[in-house]
Amino acid sequence: MNTPILRKILPQKRRWWFLAALPLAVAGLAIAAFCIPQIRQPAMAAFGIPRPDRSLNAAHDHANEASAAHGPEDSAHEAAGHVASAAPDHKHDESDAVKLSTAARENVGLQLAAVELKPFERTMTVPAMIVERPGRSSIQIAAPLTGAITRVWPLQGESVNPGQPLFDLRLTHEEVVEAQAAFLQTAEELDVVQREIDRLEKVAADGVISGKTLLERKYEQQKLQAAQRSQRQRLLLHGFSETQVNAILAKRTLLSGLTVYVPEPSRDAVRSDDPRVLQVQELKVENGQHVKAGDPLCVLADHAELYIQGKAFEQDAPALNKAADNHWRIAAAIEGNAQKRQTVPDLRLLYVANKIEPDSRAFPFYVQLPNELIRDREIDGHRFSAWRFKPGQRVELLVPVERWADRIVLPANAVVQDGPESYVFEENEGHYDRRAVRVEYRDEYSAVIANDGTLKPGKKVVVSGAYQLHLAMKNKAGGAPDPHAGHNH
Repeated sequence: MNTPILRKILPQKRRWWFLAALPLAVAGLAIAAFCIPQIRQPAMAAFGIPRPDRSLNAAHDHANEASAAHGPEDSAHEAAGHVASAAPDHKHDESDAVKLSTAARENVGLQLAAVELKPFERTMTVPAMIVERPGRSSIQIAAPLTGAITRVWPLQGESVNPGQPLFDLRLTHEEVVEAQAAFLQTAEELDVVQREIDRLEKVAADGVISGKTLLERKYEQQKLQAAQRSQRQRLLLHGFSETQVNAILAKRTLLSGLTVYVPEPSRDAVRSDDPRVLQVQELKVENGQHVKAGDPLCVLADHAELYIQGKAFEQDAPALNKAADNHWRIAAAIEGNAQKRQTVPDLRLLYVANKIEPDSRAFPFYVQLPNELIRDREIDGHRFSAWRFKPGQRVELLVPVERWADRIVLPANAVVQDGPESYVFEENEGHYDRRAVRVEYRDEYSAVIANDGTLKPGKKVVVSGAYQLHLAMKNKAGGAPDPHAGHNH
């Protein structure tokens, strides 16, 4: 080391200090070479030291690399995660799980449902519309006699019951007045004849008159009774009720007006055991208006039962006929508040039309739809009701075409599609573990999951908010902070 170059660079006194510190520097470099992974392998090769067993130093190298990349805090957290993953009682993989706070669960509207095996019907979707029952849902109320409207009892949209008054009508038609007068005159003549017969029967018993006179009076009574029956029928044909005709006979006064009432339910009325609720769908007259016999007064609506009219194409006819032949029930999907779908199951297919519409090349079919009251209240003496289903409402009919047994069926929103992979989120002690599943069938509303052991019956999975969980997990994997999760890895 005592070379001419060194003599030129350093003076004699500093030269000895440099020679004394050189071995210490070499020893420090050797220790650093074995501690720092980036220069350890070149140093070992330079000194001719064989490479140690990688398996013995794997954990140490991984810890050093993580420390160099993430810093002391992340390195300590990562080391804790490795210890936890090596523990035998660990139940989920942190890299495939996400944890949400209570506020985050409420924000995404997270809902859970238990996994269970049940039968599933593969269906086809047919657009449809709720319609009234022809000849049953609408009831036309006509004027029974000619006259003027003196009072309109209900309001338009009001609910009425059978026997409730609708209109007061003042009779003005001359023929009606004459028919009442003839009926009343015949009744008076019958009273006179009856009194004469009673007198003659007493006199004939004493032998004062012959029986011929009494017999003639009885013949006259029979003629008047026949005329009265004819006049009664005439009044009934004019629109009078039996009660009104009997009132004319009892009071011996002409009927100047009449009241039109809500008709009694017919024999084919639906759910006859329930009180019948009719709504005044349309009022066609006003106070003081003159009407003729047969003129419409109002339209009453009976919406206790409606129809769903579906329109299918010719290629759908075999599936519809199969459902009808097997008596399979049909479900209806109806959009509700906030786009939440309401499903009405167990509906009966009534009939399939035998005529194809020439314009649309579709044929209609009809499904029975029982209705229900959702509101019934009284305001200022008038009753107003609201039905759950209304004519004109658009729906989708789910017609079954195939039935499967023992399937895991989840709502379509419970399964997240990410490229070729499908995932569901399973609840596991406050975490939500992502499970890759195989989807056998999927439509707009349901997803059928293969029963291959990935999801076990009884476990709870996320059925609403699964896509938000998937986004949170992707943010977590990408290193972005997740506001919904309790910690980052």
